[in-house]
Amino acid sequence: MKSVGILTLGCKVNTYESEYIMNLLKDNGYIIKDFQDQCDIYIINTCTVTNQSDSKSKKMIRQAIRRNPDACIVAMGCFIQANPEYYEDGIDILIGNKDKSNIISILNEYFKTKETIKKQYTGRIKEFEDMYIKEFPGRTRAFVKIQDGCDNFCSYCIIPFVRGKCRSKNEDEVVEEITDLVNNGYKEIVLTGIHTGSYGVDLETNFAHLLNRLVKIKGLLRLRISSIETTELNEEVLSILEKEKILVDHLHIPIQAGSNEILKKMNRKYDLDYFFHKIEQIRKIRPNISITTDLIVGFPGESEELFEKTIETCKKINFSKIHVFPYSERKGTSSSRMENKIDNKIKKERAKKLIEVSKELEINYMNNFINQTVEVLIEEHKDGYSMGHTGNYLHVKIKKEYPQNEIVKVKIIKVDYPYVIGIEE
Repeated sequence: MKSVGILTLGCKVNTYESEYIMNLLKDNGYIIKDFQDQCDIYIINTCTVTNQSDSKSKKMIRQAIRRNPDACIVAMGCFIQANPEYYEDGIDILIGNKDKSNIISILNEYFKTKETIKKQYTGRIKEFEDMYIKEFPGRTRAFVKIQDGCDNFCSYCIIPFVRGKCRSKNEDEVVEEITDLVNNGYKEIVLTGIHTGSYGVDLETNFAHLLNRLVKIKGLLRLRISSIETTELNEEVLSILEKEKILVDHLHIPIQAGSNEILKKMNRKYDLDYFFHKIEQIRKIRPNISITTDLIVGFPGESEELFEKTIETCKKINFSKIHVFPYSERKGTSSSRMENKIDNKIKKERAKKLIEVSKELEINYMNNFINQTVEVLIEEHKDGYSMGHTGNYLHVKIKKEYPQNEIVKVKIIKVDYPYVIGIEE
């Protein structure tokens, strides 16, 4: 029996796909080991969202080749899809963003011939690659991939080119998969996709219709949306958010820029007034909700004045956390051809400044819950503490050992950034 080490880089969709591959390999007699161990096969599920992601993908591939030169090295995913010319001595199998589910037959073919296999594709992928998971070993929340691809073509983003068109998992299969996971003990489900809120555009359904079915699943205690665009938070979705407390008190809504000038250059589908109005609607029905975001600094043409406008916007919206990304030029995107590029040093300075703003906003949000009782899903035990997250994504430490995967009520007594401290209620 051959041993396999799998490394996942990038987003929750990659995490889901790697978990599916791991389960498939186990079911077919392979032994799953840690990626850092000596293995017969190494699989690197790559990312290409930034230049740094590309560098890390290549670094991890080279690391696996060095660890065991005789191993079968499988490089797959977005970096491989985006770079069809890429190859390094020692890689045996290259797979883009199709055929990951065919890993068993691909490995069988390789071990039969010992010849390099390349499954990289031209054109945009149009078919949803079905995967189904019944358990996520070692995790207390399970991801379910409901959608793939993106049709937005934001000017900075390579993902529509490497992930293909928007396409969705069959609605009945989503319901069945989540029901199986809940029956197997998972209390929280995270809906994932490349453009999650566009679910159903290729089917005779939509995201709101799916949510209405999912909130009725018996035994499901928490339903989380990994990320959603502000333009997809329509009246139907907001109505479900208002009525159904199974949907957690947290939304991740990427804003990407804090000025109309840069939003337009990014080809985003809203302006600040639209974004502000949507946040007001959400907070009207969920006053204590945590709203987190993604934001790019140093986009071409971002003056100091526009950057200060971004800081002003973030404070006005009062995000509870900002994931900050210095602009990373992606070959083939329209922004890569824009003028007035920002110096890397300035990008780093702006990123640092915005991270400080994020920390301030995050601590302010945490302080709102001091002396309040919250429900925590226990995820791990560390240094004498039980640790887990609330529905609104507060990371809680409790000086008592609770069983993993149990939801407990605790009182928040103080902020110990990046945690809040809870005591038994």
